[in-house]
Amino acid sequence: MEPTGLRGRERHCAALEQLVEAVRSGEGRALVLRGEPGVGKSALLGHLAQVATGFRRLRAVGVESEMVLPFAGLHQLCAPLLDGLERLPAPQRVALATAFGLSDGPAPDRFLVSLAALSLLGEAAERQPLLCLVDDAQWVDRTSAQVLAFVARRLLAEPVGIVFSVLDTPADFAGLPELLVEGLDHGDAWALLDSVVAGRLDRRIGDRIIDETRGNPLALLELPRSWTPAELTSGLALSDTAPLSTHIERSFLRRVAQMPADTQRLLLVAAADPIGDPALLWRAAARLDLDPEAALRPAGDLIAVDARVRFRHPLVRSAVYRVATPEERRRAHATLVPAELDPDRRTWHRAHAADGPDEAVSAALEASADRAQARGSLVAAVAFLERAVQLTPNAGRRAARALKGARAAHAAGASESAPALLEIAREGPLDALEQARCGLLEAQIAFTRSRGRGVASRLVTAARRLEPHDPALARTGYRQAFWAACFAGHLADPSGTLDVAFAVRAASARPAPRPPADRMLDGLATRIVDGYRAGAPEMQAALRTFRTALPEGRFDLAWVWLAVDLFDADAWLELGTRQVQVTRDAGGLTMLPLALHTLSSWHEHAGELSVCESLLDEADAILAAVGQAPMTHARLGLEALRGGDVPALIEASISDATERGEGILVRHAEHAAARWHNGLGRYDEALRWARSEHEHNPHVFYMTALPELVEAAVRCGEDELARRALEPLRERAHAGATPWARGVEARARALLSDGDEAEVLYRQAIALLTDSRLRVEAARAQLLYGEWLRGQGRRRDARHELHSAQERFTAMGATVFAERAARELQAIGGAARSRDERAGERLTGQEAQIARLARDGLSNAQIGGQLFISPRTVEYHLHKVFAKLGVASRDQLAGPLADEPGAA
Repeated sequence: MEPTGLRGRERHCAALEQLVEAVRSGEGRALVLRGEPGVGKSALLGHLAQVATGFRRLRAVGVESEMVLPFAGLHQLCAPLLDGLERLPAPQRVALATAFGLSDGPAPDRFLVSLAALSLLGEAAERQPLLCLVDDAQWVDRTSAQVLAFVARRLLAEPVGIVFSVLDTPADFAGLPELLVEGLDHGDAWALLDSVVAGRLDRRIGDRIIDETRGNPLALLELPRSWTPAELTSGLALSDTAPLSTHIERSFLRRVAQMPADTQRLLLVAAADPIGDPALLWRAAARLDLDPEAALRPAGDLIAVDARVRFRHPLVRSAVYRVATPEERRRAHATLVPAELDPDRRTWHRAHAADGPDEAVSAALEASADRAQARGSLVAAVAFLERAVQLTPNAGRRAARALKGARAAHAAGASESAPALLEIAREGPLDALEQARCGLLEAQIAFTRSRGRGVASRLVTAARRLEPHDPALARTGYRQAFWAACFAGHLADPSGTLDVAFAVRAASARPAPRPPADRMLDGLATRIVDGYRAGAPEMQAALRTFRTALPEGRFDLAWVWLAVDLFDADAWLELGTRQVQVTRDAGGLTMLPLALHTLSSWHEHAGELSVCESLLDEADAILAAVGQAPMTHARLGLEALRGGDVPALIEASISDATERGEGILVRHAEHAAARWHNGLGRYDEALRWARSEHEHNPHVFYMTALPELVEAAVRCGEDELARRALEPLRERAHAGATPWARGVEARARALLSDGDEAEVLYRQAIALLTDSRLRVEAARAQLLYGEWLRGQGRRRDARHELHSAQERFTAMGATVFAERAARELQAIGGAARSRDERAGERLTGQEAQIARLARDGLSNAQIGGQLFISPRTVEYHLHKVFAKLGVASRDQLAGPLADEPGAA
């Protein structure tokens, strides 16, 4: 036998030993061991724990029946570290304590809990390398799985290793490094089989057993123990087509069935307890009037009781539980009810002990659901409510609880549970208000599932039904319908926003005074029906009122989008920055990626491309931490300025958005394509893309390609088309009078003007867009002015403007337009500025962001809290920043950062 004691696992053991050495040297590592039941994953985790000398080792084991209990798996893993809770930053400490039920408070954001867990592990690893082993992770409760996956993806400079064993890789762990564990090869399998079979085994019979078990070590060790000599010698023991795991379970069942009745009873109680608490098992044994040690002695090779109650293998637990009759299971759970101290687990056992509908148990389950939701676990709340619905005897209460569960399931993203619960709720009886709420929830679920195809009209219908009963909720429905129509765009119904606007106009009278959200909705409806100029005053008033009484916490991102539609760059920056900051402070990573994208677009227009990239990198990292694909719409705009493989990105974005019915993202891609082709001077292609964007956006809502359309049309000699596209820009300039709107309109008018009028307009556009702080737009106006001057034969003036524009684009990193300016300069004999030779040593987006925060005086812990990374990871990045900038400390960052494009 090999020194490791694990036959045929040299490659796997070597990989695990490499992980240990990497963590020992200070690198964070994560790994997923994947394989079928009995293939040896737990044995490999045991080997890993054995070789990790000098490590502090933490273990957690997923239990199928525990999957509904919020943060149970995380608590199991982190319980030994809770003495370090007080050393965490206050928001993280409060979030984790609330999640674990150690204190009361508002529901913590799951991602703030994730950051707290990362900090807790990192803090413990400061004193001793840490190894976290999570066996049967596919049965860890969903909230814990999401937190642990977040932690695994954020490990970098922490001496922490985390290894999961799974049957199949859960979606939450997708993308983590994975090591497949398969059956032993034939030779090792034969040696293992031969070691457990008494006497000589026929070679052909042995070969068949190995083939049919696929070299599964547990099957080779366990199955021969339960076979009769006749079965073993005939080779018929595996003759049916049941899964291998079923055969192994049967083997355990045969052994358990031969044990004393008291042993079987206590094994069943142990199998019914999801936590594995020895004290709980001892209390339950006392209620059964059993001596636990004596009762469990015959099962000593199947169960161990020390710090925890551990079955030899999950198939032992499942075999014990499944073989019991329903009545025996109910009695086991009933035994655990008075022994269980935790109120929610006690309620869960009460629910499984019930033999029929029981209002008292249902009410207790609903209370547990409320507590779970308060602790930030919607998934657990849904599970409690689903069971409560099953046990509720009164039809009205059952419908109300089903509706409550459907709302929680929708909020939790439980795509299967929400419709099923909603269907139960519809069976009623429901009053008119509850029926209307069902309709709204059904439409909201449809929007989540289909992204908008036909959903806007369903939201409108639901809002109409709500009007007589709950006008405020009806207005919420109309707002959601409007955004659903905008989101789906031309991929669903080109007239969708118009239909919603007419519905809003026809709705019942508004309460006075109207809140800003209602004024926004009315302004949007007027804008769509009567035109931009008619709707702008109400939208502007709503935005002013909202900014005056800006809420303390997070707010609807629709306000930021409204600022963009009004060409109000100052409001865009103010609200976008505020939204990102309060979302970060609250740990609201669910909404943070979208908020980061919205703010990054401002920095992109401002020419702060390094800042833009750092925000997008942060958003991508957050999405990757929960196994989601990155969003592309803001990165499209960035790459259209910087170059790169833009066509592939545009094609992939349009394909994905079309498949999901996200018309607004198709428009973003078309806009980016038009901008990129204009930058390259491919005006015919720019015209094609800009025209497509305009046709797909008949109401010209939110960040359109109108300026690109005017520029491309003029360059292609399509002056009439350019004039038609100019009209909506005129409306914005006259209605809003912001520097951004007036500057873009002046730039477009200049393209269609001649002589002194053109020159005045170009200069006006440059000044206005400079005032708006949108430096890309100002530099593009200067580029167009230089090109116009060249066309007028004013070569000296043209060289001055083109050189200035080219320098501005180069400093921003807007390579596409910098090269266009360089080509124009070369055409008139001007010397173009070469690209920065330090480009290869520039800071990455995340490095620039960390450097700015360090320069501004934030500690590593504060920076980590803002960016959802550990202080050690901040330190790791700062060392790289110092090396790239040639400084020795954060006190010296100010000067070098001023030279980094967009980092100042």
